[in-house]
Amino acid sequence: MAQLTSTTSGGRFGRNRLFASASIEAVAGADGVTRLPVLASQVPLVLRRTPDAVYLVGGAAGPIGGDELSLRIDVGPGAFLRMRTAAAAIALPGPDGLESVLRVSVSVGAGGRLEYLPEPAVVTAGARHATLVSVTLAAGASLALRDEVLLGRHDETGGTARWVLQVSYAGRPLLRQSLSVSGCDPASLGPAVLAGHRAAGTLLLVNEPGAAEIPALATAEAAVMPLAGPGVLVTALAHDAVSLRQRLTVL
Repeated sequence: MAQLTSTTSGGRFGRNRLFASASIEAVAGADGVTRLPVLASQVPLVLRRTPDAVYLVGGAAGPIGGDELSLRIDVGPGAFLRMRTAAAAIALPGPDGLESVLRVSVSVGAGGRLEYLPEPAVVTAGARHATLVSVTLAAGASLALRDEVLLGRHDETGGTARWVLQVSYAGRPLLRQSLSVSGCDPASLGPAVLAGHRAAGTLLLVNEPGAAEIPALATAEAAVMPLAGPGVLVTALAHDAVSLRQRLTVL
Protein backbone atom coordinates (compact mmCIF):
# COMPACT_ATOMS: atom_id res chain seq x y z
CA MET A 1 0.00 0.00 0.00
CA ALA A 2 1.28 3.44 -0.86
CA GLN A 3 2.18 5.62 2.07
CA LEU A 4 0.01 8.70 2.60
CA THR A 5 1.69 11.96 3.49
CA SER A 6 -0.83 14.56 4.63
CA THR A 7 0.41 17.76 6.21
CA THR A 8 -0.95 21.20 6.95
CA SER A 9 1.15 24.12 8.09
CA GLY A 10 1.13 27.88 8.12
CA GLY A 11 2.41 29.97 5.26
CA ARG A 12 5.60 32.00 5.41
CA PHE A 13 4.92 35.65 6.12
CA GLY A 14 7.05 38.49 4.82
CA ARG A 15 6.40 42.22 4.72
CA ASN A 16 2.60 42.32 4.29
CA ARG A 17 2.83 39.23 2.07
CA LEU A 18 1.97 35.58 2.39
CA PHE A 19 3.80 32.77 0.63
CA ALA A 20 2.13 29.36 0.66
CA SER A 21 2.01 26.21 -1.41
CA ALA A 22 0.07 22.97 -1.62
CA SER A 23 0.64 19.80 -3.60
CA ILE A 24 -1.23 16.63 -4.43
CA GLU A 25 -0.14 13.47 -6.19
CA ALA A 26 -2.54 10.83 -7.47
CA VAL A 27 -1.29 7.39 -8.53
CA ALA A 28 -3.11 4.33 -9.84
CA GLY A 29 -2.72 1.24 -7.66
CA ALA A 30 -2.42 -2.32 -8.93
CA ASP A 31 -6.11 -2.80 -8.11
CA GLY A 32 -7.09 0.17 -10.28
CA VAL A 33 -7.94 2.36 -7.29
CA THR A 34 -6.38 5.82 -7.28
CA ARG A 35 -4.34 6.65 -4.18
CA LEU A 36 -2.96 9.94 -2.91
CA PRO A 37 0.58 9.37 -1.61
CA VAL A 38 1.07 13.14 -1.23
CA LEU A 39 -1.51 15.59 0.10
CA ALA A 40 0.39 18.56 1.50
CA SER A 41 -1.05 21.93 2.49
CA GLN A 42 -0.06 25.35 3.76
CA VAL A 43 -2.63 27.86 4.98
CA PRO A 44 -4.56 29.29 3.16
CA LEU A 45 -4.28 26.44 0.63
CA VAL A 46 -5.76 23.57 2.64
CA LEU A 47 -6.53 20.27 0.85
CA ARG A 48 -9.28 18.03 2.23
CA ARG A 49 -10.21 14.61 0.84
CA THR A 50 -13.88 13.55 0.60
CA PRO A 51 -15.43 10.38 -0.88
CA ASP A 52 -16.11 12.08 -4.23
CA ALA A 53 -13.29 14.63 -4.61
CA VAL A 54 -10.39 16.52 -3.08
CA TYR A 55 -11.43 20.02 -2.01
CA LEU A 56 -9.27 23.08 -1.74
CA VAL A 57 -10.51 24.86 1.37
CA GLY A 58 -9.61 28.46 2.13
CA GLY A 59 -7.85 28.46 5.49
CA ALA A 60 -7.72 32.27 5.74
CA ALA A 61 -9.15 35.39 4.12
CA GLY A 62 -7.96 36.36 0.69
CA PRO A 63 -5.88 36.11 -1.34
CA ILE A 64 -4.76 39.59 -0.36
CA GLY A 65 -2.62 41.82 -2.57
CA GLY A 66 1.00 40.69 -2.44
CA ASP A 67 0.20 37.06 -1.58
CA GLU A 68 1.95 34.44 -3.69
CA LEU A 69 0.25 31.04 -3.67
CA SER A 70 1.13 27.91 -5.60
CA LEU A 71 -0.72 24.65 -6.16
CA ARG A 72 0.89 21.58 -7.74
CA ILE A 73 -1.29 18.76 -9.10
CA ASP A 74 0.35 15.56 -10.36
CA VAL A 75 -1.86 12.79 -11.76
CA GLY A 76 0.05 9.65 -12.68
CA PRO A 77 -0.60 7.29 -15.60
CA GLY A 78 -4.02 5.66 -15.36
CA ALA A 79 -5.01 7.63 -12.24
CA PHE A 80 -8.12 9.79 -11.82
CA LEU A 81 -8.43 12.91 -9.67
CA ARG A 82 -11.43 15.17 -9.17
CA MET A 83 -10.65 18.53 -7.56
CA ARG A 84 -13.04 21.21 -6.37
CA THR A 85 -12.93 24.27 -4.16
CA ALA A 86 -15.26 24.67 -1.20
CA ALA A 87 -16.19 28.26 -2.04
CA ALA A 88 -15.31 31.20 -4.24
CA ALA A 89 -11.95 32.88 -3.67
CA ILE A 90 -12.36 36.54 -2.67
CA ALA A 91 -9.34 38.56 -3.84
CA LEU A 92 -8.84 41.62 -1.62
CA PRO A 93 -6.55 44.65 -2.03
CA GLY A 94 -3.38 44.75 0.01
CA PRO A 95 -1.75 47.72 1.75
CA ASP A 96 0.94 48.10 -0.92
CA GLY A 97 -1.26 47.84 -4.03
CA LEU A 98 0.51 44.66 -5.12
CA GLU A 99 -1.01 41.88 -7.20
CA SER A 100 -1.93 38.59 -5.55
CA VAL A 101 -0.90 35.54 -7.58
CA LEU A 102 -2.08 31.94 -7.68
CA ARG A 103 0.13 29.62 -9.71
CA VAL A 104 -1.31 26.24 -10.61
CA SER A 105 1.03 23.62 -12.09
CA VAL A 106 -0.60 20.48 -13.51
CA SER A 107 0.85 17.25 -14.88
CA VAL A 108 -1.26 14.32 -16.12
CA GLY A 109 0.29 11.06 -17.27
CA ALA A 110 -0.81 8.76 -20.09
CA GLY A 111 -4.29 7.42 -19.47
CA GLY A 112 -4.71 9.68 -16.46
CA ARG A 113 -7.65 12.04 -16.01
CA LEU A 114 -8.06 15.26 -14.04
CA GLU A 115 -11.20 17.27 -13.32
CA TYR A 116 -10.18 20.64 -11.89
CA LEU A 117 -13.36 22.70 -11.56
CA PRO A 118 -12.89 25.40 -8.92
CA GLU A 119 -15.42 28.01 -7.87
CA PRO A 120 -14.97 31.56 -9.24
CA ALA A 121 -12.38 34.10 -8.19
CA VAL A 122 -14.15 37.30 -7.12
CA VAL A 123 -11.87 40.32 -7.55
CA THR A 124 -13.06 43.09 -5.26
CA ALA A 125 -12.72 46.85 -5.73
CA GLY A 126 -9.09 47.95 -5.65
CA ALA A 127 -7.72 44.40 -5.79
CA ARG A 128 -5.33 43.02 -8.39
CA HIS A 129 -5.26 39.25 -8.83
CA ALA A 130 -3.62 36.85 -11.29
CA THR A 131 -4.25 33.16 -11.90
CA LEU A 132 -1.44 31.50 -13.84
CA VAL A 133 -2.09 27.92 -14.94
CA SER A 134 0.44 25.64 -16.63
CA VAL A 135 -0.62 22.16 -17.77
CA THR A 136 1.45 19.31 -19.20
CA LEU A 137 -0.53 16.38 -20.63
CA ALA A 138 0.96 13.12 -21.84
CA ALA A 139 -0.50 11.47 -24.93
CA GLY A 140 -3.81 9.87 -23.99
CA ALA A 141 -4.34 12.05 -20.90
CA SER A 142 -7.75 13.63 -20.25
CA LEU A 143 -8.57 16.99 -18.70
CA ALA A 144 -11.59 19.06 -17.71
CA LEU A 145 -10.43 22.49 -16.51
CA ARG A 146 -12.67 25.43 -15.64
CA ASP A 147 -11.64 28.98 -14.73
CA GLU A 148 -14.12 31.72 -13.79
CA VAL A 149 -13.67 35.31 -12.64
CA LEU A 150 -16.20 37.80 -11.32
CA LEU A 151 -15.32 41.49 -11.21
CA GLY A 152 -16.63 42.74 -7.89
CA ARG A 153 -19.16 41.62 -5.34
CA HIS A 154 -22.82 42.67 -5.55
CA ASP A 155 -23.13 46.30 -6.68
CA GLU A 156 -19.34 46.78 -6.49
CA THR A 157 -16.91 47.93 -9.13
CA GLY A 158 -14.43 45.11 -9.55
CA GLY A 159 -10.69 45.26 -9.46
CA THR A 160 -8.18 43.96 -12.00
CA ALA A 161 -8.02 40.29 -12.97
CA ARG A 162 -5.36 38.61 -15.06
CA TRP A 163 -5.22 34.98 -16.04
CA VAL A 164 -2.88 32.97 -18.20
CA LEU A 165 -3.41 29.40 -19.40
CA GLN A 166 -0.66 27.36 -21.06
CA VAL A 167 -1.31 23.75 -22.06
CA SER A 168 0.97 21.25 -23.77
CA TYR A 169 -0.10 17.84 -25.05
CA ALA A 170 2.25 15.00 -25.99
CA GLY A 171 5.21 17.37 -25.92
CA ARG A 172 3.61 19.99 -28.19
CA PRO A 173 1.80 23.26 -27.41
CA LEU A 174 -1.97 22.83 -27.38
CA LEU A 175 -3.20 26.18 -26.05
CA ARG A 176 -1.73 29.54 -25.05
CA GLN A 177 -4.25 32.08 -23.76
CA SER A 178 -4.20 35.17 -21.57
CA LEU A 179 -6.62 37.94 -20.63
CA SER A 180 -6.42 41.00 -18.40
CA VAL A 181 -9.58 42.91 -17.47
CA SER A 182 -10.61 45.56 -14.98
CA GLY A 183 -13.98 46.62 -13.64
CA CYS A 184 -13.00 50.29 -13.83
CA ASP A 185 -11.40 50.20 -17.29
CA PRO A 186 -13.71 51.33 -20.13
CA ALA A 187 -11.66 49.34 -22.64
CA SER A 188 -12.17 46.12 -20.65
CA LEU A 189 -15.90 46.71 -20.45
CA GLY A 190 -16.16 47.66 -24.13
CA PRO A 191 -17.50 45.50 -26.97
CA ALA A 192 -14.07 44.06 -27.85
CA VAL A 193 -13.55 42.42 -24.44
CA LEU A 194 -16.32 42.01 -21.83
CA ALA A 195 -19.10 43.82 -23.71
CA GLY A 196 -20.54 45.20 -20.49
CA HIS A 197 -20.43 41.90 -18.59
CA ARG A 198 -18.64 41.44 -15.28
CA ALA A 199 -18.23 37.65 -15.29
CA ALA A 200 -16.01 35.71 -17.68
CA GLY A 201 -14.71 32.17 -17.80
CA THR A 202 -13.36 29.28 -19.79
CA LEU A 203 -13.83 25.53 -19.89
CA LEU A 204 -11.13 23.41 -21.48
CA LEU A 205 -11.88 19.80 -22.36
CA VAL A 206 -9.16 17.47 -23.64
CA ASN A 207 -10.02 13.90 -24.63
CA GLU A 208 -13.36 14.23 -22.80
CA PRO A 209 -16.41 12.20 -23.90
CA GLY A 210 -19.02 14.33 -25.65
CA ALA A 211 -16.61 17.17 -26.44
CA ALA A 212 -17.09 16.67 -30.18
CA GLU A 213 -20.72 17.83 -29.91
CA ILE A 214 -19.92 21.05 -28.04
CA PRO A 215 -19.30 23.32 -31.10
CA ALA A 216 -23.01 23.13 -31.91
CA LEU A 217 -23.78 24.75 -28.53
CA ALA A 218 -22.16 28.10 -29.32
CA THR A 219 -24.29 31.19 -28.56
CA ALA A 220 -23.88 34.96 -28.64
CA GLU A 221 -22.31 34.86 -25.17
CA ALA A 222 -20.44 31.54 -25.40
CA ALA A 223 -17.77 30.91 -28.01
CA VAL A 224 -16.56 27.39 -28.79
CA MET A 225 -13.16 26.78 -30.35
CA PRO A 226 -11.97 23.31 -31.37
CA LEU A 227 -8.22 23.17 -30.83
CA ALA A 228 -5.56 21.88 -33.19
CA GLY A 229 -5.33 18.75 -31.09
CA PRO A 230 -7.65 16.63 -28.93
CA GLY A 231 -9.41 19.52 -27.20
CA VAL A 232 -12.20 22.09 -27.17
CA LEU A 233 -12.18 25.50 -25.46
CA VAL A 234 -15.42 27.17 -24.38
CA THR A 235 -15.24 30.87 -23.48
CA ALA A 236 -18.27 32.60 -21.97
CA LEU A 237 -19.43 35.97 -20.67
CA ALA A 238 -22.27 36.71 -18.26
CA HIS A 239 -23.65 39.36 -15.94
CA ASP A 240 -23.50 37.09 -12.89
CA ALA A 241 -21.84 33.93 -11.61
CA VAL A 242 -24.93 31.73 -11.94
CA SER A 243 -25.44 32.53 -15.62
CA LEU A 244 -21.73 32.07 -16.30
CA ARG A 245 -21.75 28.61 -14.71
CA GLN A 246 -24.73 27.60 -16.84
CA ARG A 247 -22.88 28.58 -20.00
CA LEU A 248 -19.81 26.63 -18.95
CA THR A 249 -21.70 23.49 -17.92
CA VAL A 250 -21.99 21.76 -21.27
CA LEU A 251 -21.57 18.07 -20.49
